[in-house]
Amino acid sequence: MTSSPSFAEGDPAQGEALYRPCRACHMIGDGAVHRVGPHLNEIVDRLIGAVPGYEFSDDLAAAGVEGRVWDTAALDRFMAAPRDYFPRTRMVFRGVRDEQDRKDLIAYMLAEGGRSDGAVMDPADVAVDPEIATILAIAGDVPYGEYLSSECTACHRDSGGSDIPTIRGLAPSAFIAGMVDYRSGTREHQVMNTVARRLGDEELAALAAYFARTE
Repeated sequence: MTSSPSFAEGDPAQGEALYRPCRACHMIGDGAVHRVGPHLNEIVDRLIGAVPGYEFSDDLAAAGVEGRVWDTAALDRFMAAPRDYFPRTRMVFRGVRDEQDRKDLIAYMLAEGGRSDGAVMDPADVAVDPEIATILAIAGDVPYGEYLSSECTACHRDSGGSDIPTIRGLAPSAFIAGMVDYRSGTREHQVMNTVARRLGDEELAALAAYFARTE
């Protein structure tokens, strides 16, 4: 997967300054090890949720099972609003709202930590919640997902919002993990709990496949 060339516009020096608060949880560079969060060496183009020695949240692990990688577009979206992109992430961070700041941070991460030349783990070796794995294994029917989507898009509009984020372009792993949590009651929201409990595995797979499309 090729990363976006727009991140060549980032300033690594400015990114280093912006990265300082991140160091409390994420080491990068020579001798980096896992802390509260995983080290970020070779993060760019690395398989999501799949670094030996670190236990990732279920939706990041599921993204690794899908074979998804941290290309610059994924990093940019995650940095902008981590819990919108991966609702189960344990990272307590609201996000970097300024686009140029995100470019600078990614430019620094590339300069300091390098770029991955491939997955560091086989996706088949990544541990993921069995219920999520079962749904991920279903080939989602996109037209059926589009048919089902109107109930979702009544609130989750493509433009997003401060309170209700867009789910367009959301990784299937993140969509499914979130809906599984609502279905089980692990995450509490009266409307979402009701909606999720009406949906079977085939319907969740179809919706996930539909919303993963960006067009």
